[in-house]
Amino acid sequence: MTRQDTHSGVVVGVDGSSPSRVAIRWAAHEAAMRNAPLTLVHVIFAQGWGPAVFGGSAEPSEELQAFGRKIIDDAVKVVEDSLQNGARPQIDREVVSGPPVATLVDLSKDAQLAVVGRRGRGLLDRVLLGSVSTGLVYHARCPVAVVHQEDPFAPQPSQLPVLVGIDGSPASELATAIAFDEASRRDVGLIALHAWSDADVYEIGTAEWSAQQAGAVAALAERLAGWQERYPDVSVDRRIVSGHPALHLIDQAQSSQLVVVGSRGRGGFAGMLLGSVSTAVVNAARIPVIVARQH
Repeated sequence: MTRQDTHSGVVVGVDGSSPSRVAIRWAAHEAAMRNAPLTLVHVIFAQGWGPAVFGGSAEPSEELQAFGRKIIDDAVKVVEDSLQNGARPQIDREVVSGPPVATLVDLSKDAQLAVVGRRGRGLLDRVLLGSVSTGLVYHARCPVAVVHQEDPFAPQPSQLPVLVGIDGSPASELATAIAFDEASRRDVGLIALHAWSDADVYEIGTAEWSAQQAGAVAALAERLAGWQERYPDVSVDRRIVSGHPALHLIDQAQSSQLVVVGSRGRGGFAGMLLGSVSTAVVNAARIPVIVARQH
């Protein structure tokens, strides 16, 4: 299929695997909520294609192209089955050849959201799709949703809150914006978690911890004030914690339907640390995770 000039909606990578089908279902519901088009993308990639690996234009065989079209047809059926009782988004289809990460990153430039499953087909491909999701988390030009194989629609996800990690950085501000929007669209509450220190209480001392916690409470309230005015329909549960934020986010994710995290943090070493936080949450959380990236 001819490449389109823009992909202003939700783009999802599909490979025919069970995790891919779960990601397609989630992406279809997301596109329907946003009233945005859904682009289903299958990337043909064969090991041994030197030009394709390095970004060349190796042409796949007709058999591989036909197989790719079949995967896309099956993906369309997944979308139709998952949205039988609701509005369906416009569906666009793409079968392209090339390096999976570079191809999906290119498609993400004009997208609202890129979606990928956490694992793929077979032992070797599970490693490959893991690299694809990791590559998108680090290089996509729009927010990235990583959907695990566990069914994100059970149990009763519509009653569970959206969870966001906040640290005051620009990436965190974007994550906050996404989280409020997602919570509003789902008509659920929002848990705003702020880890004011990577140290545990016993490492700091109770008196100092109390003083710093009070400052963190005030700072979090200030960061949320504008968003709460913009989204008065979203109730916010503020959580101030100490210790490594990834551990708290992963723990809280067990009672949430979606986690939103920034891709980078407060600069310097902390920026690297939040990068590790987003990676840890993507790898360990058993629910969909959106990593806030931008153009």
